[in-house]
Amino acid sequence: MTVEQKRILATSIPGPISIQMQERRTKVISAGVGTLLPVFIDTAHGAILRDVDGNQFIDLGTGIGVVTIGHTNQRVVEAVQNQVAKLTHTLFTVAPYEPYVRVAELITAHTPGSFAKKAAFFNSGAEAVENAVKIARKATGRTEIAVFDHAYHGRTNLTMSMNFKMHPYGTGFGPLAGSVHHAPMSYPYRDEPGMTGEEAAARAITYLEKRVGATQLAAVFIEPIQGEGGFIVPAPGFLKTLDSWCKANGIVMVADEVQSGIARTGKWFASDWEEGFEPDLVTVAKGIAGGLPLSGVVGRAEIMDAAHAGGLGGTFGGSPTAVAAGVAVLEQLEEGGWMERSQEIGELLTTRLSAMQANNPIIGDVRGRGAMIAIELVEAGTKKPNSQAVDALVRHCHQNGVLILNAGTYNNVIRFLPPLAISDELLNEALDVLEEGLAKL
Repeated sequence: MTVEQKRILATSIPGPISIQMQERRTKVISAGVGTLLPVFIDTAHGAILRDVDGNQFIDLGTGIGVVTIGHTNQRVVEAVQNQVAKLTHTLFTVAPYEPYVRVAELITAHTPGSFAKKAAFFNSGAEAVENAVKIARKATGRTEIAVFDHAYHGRTNLTMSMNFKMHPYGTGFGPLAGSVHHAPMSYPYRDEPGMTGEEAAARAITYLEKRVGATQLAAVFIEPIQGEGGFIVPAPGFLKTLDSWCKANGIVMVADEVQSGIARTGKWFASDWEEGFEPDLVTVAKGIAGGLPLSGVVGRAEIMDAAHAGGLGGTFGGSPTAVAAGVAVLEQLEEGGWMERSQEIGELLTTRLSAMQANNPIIGDVRGRGAMIAIELVEAGTKKPNSQAVDALVRHCHQNGVLILNAGTYNNVIRFLPPLAISDELLNEALDVLEEGLAKL
């Protein structure tokens, strides 16, 4: 399958067929399932989405970081086609199959840490996080979980409790799970000027020691680069200092790499950017299987083995088709070139966005790593969040054939998650559209 790698505006956005489909959708789909871009996608390939009206969008969202290696990657498609023709389901805990083992071999070889590792696979990022909680509690015999301000971990009952921002993820859905404690995050743009990562970590540690107690904590969960929170990159030393404290106190250190892992930042995992940071467990999902629903928990063998037989699993967790896709993705990453491409994309994005920042005082911060970059918009001359500008820019880009995503605790961040298959030409064209929108503001 091929889709011309070109932005095309064939109709107004949304087009007439999408409008008709939206009317059908409204009649049968829950209002709780929202829509950012009200067009219906028919086909996608590489970095382009084509809707039912023939409009083609440059995709800078990749399904929120899922199709990292590009839409309908040929080897992923072939792997799924071959697998679905052979075996669609047995449930691995009933009768296993080889691709589940192969994807575990690949992922354990590349998660941070030189220690022996094991893995278990599930369906979604939230499910991986919940299972990491279970594993940590079983391994330590403790109950309490620590998370951080601006964090996002999912939409299940437990992970809603772990999120920092209540709306829209948890509003009216309570009561939520207990034994979850929120500690202050390192947020260099909004912290006191000059605060180091070590100082920010000491602040968080002091809070947890006084509010919870180190001996009560089963695990500390952190996104090495926060996703929904606005691509917040903690100051250097923050992760390592937390990790050292956890290890000194028998606390399981969990890196939630659902959005930041699998080559997204220019390394296998965002954790790899902090020297000496070796989380005990890592949660993975999104980019691991090229669009198929697959997630996992990977980590120290002795911690992973703390769970008793039958304690981990799920009917569709690690399905044959999903793990076959995962093998296709991870083997391509092993073959090389993808990390370098991610870093090239990051350099292009950072250069262009920093130039826009110099001419647009509403861009308060440009941050991120690799193909995971964001801009935080503020009212000129202040750090007051400017969500209205974000809304206007998102609308402008969508109306002009570029899919971008918002984010941030204050709804004032635009995040860029382009597929690594995107060309420089397409990426620059998308950024030209963004710059036009900034000029209008």
